[in-house]
Amino acid sequence: MDIATIIGFVGGATVICLGVFTSGGSLMGIIDIPSVLVTAGGSYAALFIVAPMSQAVGLFGVMGRAFKTFDYGEKNLVQQMVALSEKARREGILALEEGLDELESPFMKSGLRLVVDGTDGEVIRKIMENEMNKIEARHMSWVNVINQWGGFAPGFGMMGTVIGLIGMLNNLEDKSSLGPNMAVALITTLYGSMMANWLLTPIGQKLLAQNAAEVSSMEMIIEGVLSIQSGDNPRILAMKLLTYLDPKARKVVEADVLKD
Repeated sequence: MDIATIIGFVGGATVICLGVFTSGGSLMGIIDIPSVLVTAGGSYAALFIVAPMSQAVGLFGVMGRAFKTFDYGEKNLVQQMVALSEKARREGILALEEGLDELESPFMKSGLRLVVDGTDGEVIRKIMENEMNKIEARHMSWVNVINQWGGFAPGFGMMGTVIGLIGMLNNLEDKSSLGPNMAVALITTLYGSMMANWLLTPIGQKLLAQNAAEVSSMEMIIEGVLSIQSGDNPRILAMKLLTYLDPKARKVVEADVLKD
């Protein structure tokens, strides 16, 4: 569970509630079912126009990833790649085939299998980079749909406000209802802003960060596989992969993989 996402959602809800209470209002004063239907329902319906049915329906499962943490094991990758490089130098490239099935990463496994099969380094790079790019493209297509929803929500919020104002203007003779009707009309604008700035855009950005971390780990694997294929010294391989780690993680791994 990603605690940061939970803190963001709970913190945002708390701040909104405090804002309502300190302004002299009540939670019931900002709850309006028709406004929810127009803003949330209308903006979601628009997704079926811009995105395939599979994405519009499956979007919520993807958004759930924002509440999960993913460890791509960059530190372990460095150590594992160095160990494999040392084994290849001692026993030869073919010796790597013995432990391939034990590797957790399918991406690393497929790359090393190409190495064992004697595939040219440039061909290996093209195959692995193409797979990485396709994975990233799929991730980005989901993020784009979420961002589109976040863009539609404020527009439908304004649309709901206009609908409410039209209803209010049609009943101008009842002056006692002008204030309450105006408040209800503005609620849809609030809902649209909340959906965009508190829910959808932050979730999209969290998924972008997860994608960047996964792509970075795949780039590490590509670099390691190609170093093993070209017969690089394990120390050189380690120095290449350490550049992908942040200073704190690098310090932890460096003493182990760069030992004399």
